[in-house]
Amino acid sequence: MPQTQTVTATATAKRWTAGIVADGVFKVLLAAAFIIGAAPLGHRLGAETWLMITCGVALLVGGGTEIRYVRSRPMSTYLRLMVAYDSGWVLATLAGLLMAWRGSSAGGEVWIGYQTAAPLALVALLVTATPVQPTSGARTQLRTPT
Repeated sequence: MPQTQTVTATATAKRWTAGIVADGVFKVLLAAAFIIGAAPLGHRLGAETWLMITCGVALLVGGGTEIRYVRSRPMSTYLRLMVAYDSGWVLATLAGLLMAWRGSSAGGEVWIGYQTAAPLALVALLVTATPVQPTSGARTQLRTPT
């Protein structure tokens, strides 16, 4: 690979890694907000306090796992999972809003329910994903005695 392509690929990988870490940090911060403000947020969203706390814990686990595995899982795996996660989030948000507009009090529970289940699914898929394979040069270095 020519030098300019290597530099561009490295810069792109760094941006993707930063984006993944930022997404994980956002989940952790949202988790803290849901746990600390469980009662008032739950009241506004029409969700029980226990569900808000459970959601916060799930987001904390999801965000932490996302950050932890950033170097050991392929970027393509992360990107597919993040697109699926965010697509589901949009659909859950739209479903919750539609329910609220129609007068149902369950819209907030649908939204929080998704945010409780989705991070746990993300964790399961990241943990079971195939780790990044070392390059052939790295494999050779590992086998060479020092």
